Amino acid sequence: MKNEKLRTDFEKAVAYVNGYTQPLPADFLLKLYAYYKIANGNLSHPGSKTPLINAFKANALIQAKNATPKEAMEDYIALVDKELRNK
Repeated sequence: MKNEKLRTDFEKAVAYVNGYTQPLPADFLLKLYAYYKIANGNLSHPGSKTPLINAFKANALIQAKNATPKEAMEDYIALVDKELRNK
């Protein structure tokens, strides 16, 4: 039951970010990207056509590599709450 609530809260945070209309800093987006990928168990290489973007995304994944999917969901939610919802 607790995992279902975490998943629901995570999906709500993702939807909130997807509906956010203001520009967001690149470093913030890269953290969200890494947490999202880890939370969903998708550790495939970034698929951008731009090598520099791939490098930044890969670096973000490396920095968050020790997070479990549960921790990644919690970190994603906490980051969205701190940086977007509580402003």
